[in-house]
Amino acid sequence: MSTDRRIVLFDLFGVIACHQRPGALERMAARCGAPADAFVDAYWACRPPYDAAQQTAAAYWTTVLRRLSRPVDTDTIEELRLADIDSWSGVDEHMVTYAQGLRDRAEVAVLSNIPSDHADAFLAAQPWLRNLVLVAFSGKIKAAKPDPAAFHHCVSALRAAPADFLFVDDREENVHAAQALGMNTHLFTQLHQLTAAIDTWLPPRAA
Repeated sequence: MSTDRRIVLFDLFGVIACHQRPGALERMAARCGAPADAFVDAYWACRPPYDAAQQTAAAYWTTVLRRLSRPVDTDTIEELRLADIDSWSGVDEHMVTYAQGLRDRAEVAVLSNIPSDHADAFLAAQPWLRNLVLVAFSGKIKAAKPDPAAFHHCVSALRAAPADFLFVDDREENVHAAQALGMNTHLFTQLHQLTAAIDTWLPPRAA
């Protein structure tokens, strides 16, 4: 059941924020002396508990290094942690402007898979996020998409109904999870397609 609200719930990375910088993982692999392919596999395979706040940054990087049979030391972990945060720090300024501009027509929120320490750095660097009705980072809410708990958090926090949301994400599994809960969805590829979808979903502008 809808409460007739209009809430556009954006993913960050791949939508408003940029994907990880090209070559970042290869540079991290070189820092710890691991083969690039093995490092990439370990980086992603070990990631879900870190994203969902089930592991600290130190625990995550310890797991990655041990999987690679590389030495575990505090300096290496901190260098990898900071390099990782930096690699995810870019935004698409056109998308930032568009998302902020929607606030005179809809409630605008963000739901992103991002570890807690990344979230702190990203929020500090992007203060415009504080102007949104909700910023839900997986490392803070302890649930990562496509886990339904991540979407339920947004519904509950905004005291809304799933049908009040248009969820925008670039990953099909996340879009399907939101649809299963009753949210309206848009699989993001290009801004002009998103603009058309949102213009269709929102009530017409007042004359």
